[in-house]
Amino acid sequence: MTQILESIQIALAAIWASKLRSFLTVLGNIVAVTSVIAVWSLVKGMDASVTNAILAEFSADSFSIDREGIITSEEEEEAVRNNPRITLADAEAIRRRTTLVSHVMATAYGNREIRHREHVMERVQLRGVTREYLYFSNYTLERGRPISPMEIDRNRRVVLLGWEVANRLFKETDPIDKEVTIGGVHFRVVGVAEKKGSLFGSGQDEYAVVPIGTLRQFFGGRQSLLLTMNPIHPAQTQAAMEETRVAMRVERGLKPSEKDNFGLFSSETFLKLYDNITRNIFAVLIGVVALSLVVGGIVIMNIMLMVVTERTAEIGLRKALGARRRHIILQILVESITLSITGGIVGTTLGFIAAFGVSKATNLPMAIYPSSVVLGIGITVAVGLFFGLYPASRAAKLDPIEALRKE
Repeated sequence: MTQILESIQIALAAIWASKLRSFLTVLGNIVAVTSVIAVWSLVKGMDASVTNAILAEFSADSFSIDREGIITSEEEEEAVRNNPRITLADAEAIRRRTTLVSHVMATAYGNREIRHREHVMERVQLRGVTREYLYFSNYTLERGRPISPMEIDRNRRVVLLGWEVANRLFKETDPIDKEVTIGGVHFRVVGVAEKKGSLFGSGQDEYAVVPIGTLRQFFGGRQSLLLTMNPIHPAQTQAAMEETRVAMRVERGLKPSEKDNFGLFSSETFLKLYDNITRNIFAVLIGVVALSLVVGGIVIMNIMLMVVTERTAEIGLRKALGARRRHIILQILVESITLSITGGIVGTTLGFIAAFGVSKATNLPMAIYPSSVVLGIGITVAVGLFFGLYPASRAAKLDPIEALRKE
């Protein structure tokens, strides 16, 4: 341990003695690590934000049915074009024909202008829900109360506002029990949902929730619905999904050879789709950025070879005084790794700063994890070790007599 500390002191003294050269040596590592950490932080931030957004819309153990499902190609879009609408009768069939599903919520969607006095928001997403919405975690309240089952059954003109809608329409005023106009129809505000934030600059709080019957009464009732189900236990989610699929097929009289004429999906479906889309993109991006580490490592190796040449006499003297091969290798390796780690520390710090700047400028989310610091320092240790081996080995092979003649 003492020997390692002494080698580190010698390495730091050598770095300090040639500050400009040392800076130019680690500059490649600084740029490389800055790029890697910035990209890694933004990628992790995007992953976390997308995951949270999906789980905020679809709880981890719930699953849904809609008319089309998840479409990823023109062929799939053409195949589902003639699928029948999802209706309240389908929701009732699932309740009746399944044993593993605890609740079935139906949701209708539309876009309407919402107004409160002189404040107006255009094309706000309007969601009409059935009484089962109380069993789902999508609408956690910040203030007020939820729409009651009785109000939903009786098609009352009450509304639960998304956080951003309430904020923009009412500013500092408490919206509870105030009136808003949705598409020309008056509604009473009973609650405000908890803030979810934005994803890639797009707000997740610009919506309003009303009883499904009220939405269909005033704004049309022929749109296809989204059905969302909860299993009786999270461990039975997959079994509940299969049971629901069978219930829908039986309800629609589909033959075994016929494909589903509805889409069945869960939050896991979206997460897998996102992972498939982004995995290769992020891997290539990280790989391209990481190539600069190789360039930085080659620079370090060249500088260390030059250092070995400059200090040939010193190395010869140390060997003449009894230094063994491993001592010389350790000295050069420690100097190489110290140089590399210095670049890694600076690069990691600058990487977080760069990621923060990009996040603020573009609304791309970022995240800082301890693993990012380990990544930044770890790769520079690996680079310093790998590219320092050859110079260290070359220094250790010097003949002390020939080395001393260089004096």
